[in-house]
Amino acid sequence: MPVSEAKRAAITRYNEKCGRIELRPLKEDAEKIKAAAAAAGQSVQGYILQACAERMQRDNTK
Repeated sequence: MPVSEAKRAAITRYNEKCGRIELRPLKEDAEKIKAAAAAAGQSVQGYILQACAERMQRDNTK
């Protein structure tokens, strides 16, 4: 399905606000993370970001 120019522009604006961090877990670990995210009803990105936020809060990181 083609994406409209307006949608493409909105995606570009959003992506410009975002940072990028690449993770390369072993396949077995990646499957465990995907399964845990699905069980929690979250996307993998949402699951990982929530886990990081909880860890930073626990460690008093700002």
